[in-house]
Amino acid sequence: MKKRFLIPALLFLPLLSACGTQKDDDALVLRVCNWEEYIDLGDWDEEETIDLESGDILGENPLYEDFEEWYFETYGQKVRVEYSCFGTNEELYNMLTLGDKFDLVCPSEYMIMKLMSEEQLLPYSAGFRDEEIPENYYVRNVSPFIREKFDGHEIGGHSWSEYAAGYMWGVTGLLYDPEVVDKETVSSWNALLDPSLCRRVTVKDNVRDAYFPAVAAVKAEKLTDPAFTSADDYSERLEEEMNDCSEETVAAALDFLQSAKDNAYSFETDSGKADMVSGKVLANLQWSGDAVYAMDQAEEDELYLAYSVPEECTNLWFDGWVMLKDGIAEEPGKQQAAEAFVNFLSRPDNAVRNMYYIGYTSVISGGTDGDAIYEYLDWTYGTEEEEGVDYNLSWFFDGEGEESGDYVLFTDEEQLDRQLFAQYPTPEVMERSSIMRYFDTEANARINRMWINVRCFNINRLPVAVRAGALVLCIAVLGGLVFLKLKKRA
Repeated sequence: MKKRFLIPALLFLPLLSACGTQKDDDALVLRVCNWEEYIDLGDWDEEETIDLESGDILGENPLYEDFEEWYFETYGQKVRVEYSCFGTNEELYNMLTLGDKFDLVCPSEYMIMKLMSEEQLLPYSAGFRDEEIPENYYVRNVSPFIREKFDGHEIGGHSWSEYAAGYMWGVTGLLYDPEVVDKETVSSWNALLDPSLCRRVTVKDNVRDAYFPAVAAVKAEKLTDPAFTSADDYSERLEEEMNDCSEETVAAALDFLQSAKDNAYSFETDSGKADMVSGKVLANLQWSGDAVYAMDQAEEDELYLAYSVPEECTNLWFDGWVMLKDGIAEEPGKQQAAEAFVNFLSRPDNAVRNMYYIGYTSVISGGTDGDAIYEYLDWTYGTEEEEGVDYNLSWFFDGEGEESGDYVLFTDEEQLDRQLFAQYPTPEVMERSSIMRYFDTEANARINRMWINVRCFNINRLPVAVRAGALVLCIAVLGGLVFLKLKKRA
């Protein structure tokens, strides 16, 4: 499988949008805002054709342009997609706060929860969930595993499913070089403190992705205790522990992250992939989709990286499509167009296009509308070598787990630690996965103060005498500033 190099294409996104605004003045305008590098922009070479039993797949145009054509053919209404991008959930939220108007956006699970709690979202229509409607690809083809997660989590008495439709999902883990780093070392989040990885490991430079492994590490003994993992309500208890924002836990996480900062090569957002491929670092806290991208890139240089999900737990994350009241309410017809856009991306062949182009894992499993997703995995990871091993994917595709046997991929043994494992971890890994909720105002303030201490300066790590001197100095400086300000006013 070849992952495409996306940055040159993204440079032309403003041009594509500008070209779109010059045609069909009578068209309904659908304003869509998505993550950067998170949709198939087309322009594939013929040699990139994915030849599946259910039919060939080739991305020629951006998917949002193909949607415009499909929507007109299906509903007889012209629609023009104004497609734009954001870089982080917080950036998207700031854009909305500053007055930018969108109809359909794709934030992560905790931001979806926040927008739901603030009543900024419009619920999906009853028609969107009608499996008898031929164009409703999402409700018919979303993975049973994903459906259960969305149905089972609520905000204010409303399930995620009422307000959100999944797009991509994944877990967090440690990408590492197995030629240098022992698998046992990266089987725990405490690897971030391991002396053998001093200045050779990286940590994510955002509070949520750093806080989660910190909590897991400081609670490692409890989280791996058989009495805890075998409890009937293990999943619920795990989620409670991993969303603990008490002062005690935040303080312990602060100490852990301060030590991790001392041990790390860097705190990074996107450079970890390149640092792994170049050999600057040996281990990297990484989202599964970016881990797949890094493994593919490294393989081109005959460097074979591996992926580990620590034994304490992993963060199960989602990105999903939500409709904004402020945008949709301006024109009633937009809701149908927005829901149709989600359905179009959820058609199995289009889900394959996105997975191939961006490297992340779609929430779509197929089934009712064919097995294109599973065929694509077989096309990508399947082997005819006798030394291959069975890899059961039934937990994702039909929800039956080991009992099914209908979705068992015969693959190379190396994939047990590589791309296939990163995209579709084993059922054992998924059992110890946990969703991070959004934090309320008090917890958010506490964790943000902790993060400032981690990234900037933590006076509590100084010796008592030095700490006292620093405090006196700070008071003197502040006093001097106040004096000057008062003098200036006089």
